[in-house]
Amino acid sequence: MMQSAAERLSATGTGNALELRGVSRLFGALRALDDVTLTVKPGERRAVLGSNGAGKTTLFNCVTGDFLPSGGTIRFFGEDITRFPPHERIRRGLRRTYQISLLFGGLSVLDNVYLACRGVSRGRFSLIRPGRNDTLMSSAMDLVEAVHLSDVRDSLVSELSYGQQRQLEIALALSGAPRFILFDEPAAGLSPSERTELIDILTSLPEHIGYIIIEHDMDVALRVVESVSMMHNGAIFKEGTPEEIEADPEVQELYLGGGHG
Repeated sequence: MMQSAAERLSATGTGNALELRGVSRLFGALRALDDVTLTVKPGERRAVLGSNGAGKTTLFNCVTGDFLPSGGTIRFFGEDITRFPPHERIRRGLRRTYQISLLFGGLSVLDNVYLACRGVSRGRFSLIRPGRNDTLMSSAMDLVEAVHLSDVRDSLVSELSYGQQRQLEIALALSGAPRFILFDEPAAGLSPSERTELIDILTSLPEHIGYIIIEHDMDVALRVVESVSMMHNGAIFKEGTPEEIEADPEVQELYLGGGHG
């Protein structure tokens, strides 16, 4: 007899949003991830920091299914997703932004967000054009407002500033009621004013949506999270609150003292 989704969740437990146990990833002889264990609670906002080559992006790729881990397990709200393809993880409420923009430059801001909402909806294969009362269009307009792009809602994406394009990517990640988001260096290339806007957007997200942010800009990362995991050589070597991480001598020596920014 098949279990219902509720029964499956009850059986596996839903104490953690994301749980990695002993996750490793090898590229030939290179151990990009080395026995990573990480637990993030529902609604928790966490930063994963580290210098280039520390393993941050590989970690994201394993969580999203772009890479399969060489060892270990990944659970999402209690369900083992270690071998799931990316689209199955998306269906369960996992989202991700990328360092490289994946936007439709020839479409408007609103159309980009509408297509993202439609892409994760049951009616995604329908050819019927959206009407004025279309619930997905209403959701898209709400998301455009949430990322502070209402003023350029009808502008082509190709006409946006770089910072506005990054804001749009956050709106796409918010489509379809996600439960957890992975933000891949959202502050990269932003001006000081755009970084302030990004901080405002991230801190204003609904409380039930947890996220992990990987970021070179520690000033941004430490202002939008409640917990931090530091990576070095593919492993997590330090965890704590933003205040603890910022004051830690080893962190300062490895990252701040080494010109990390």
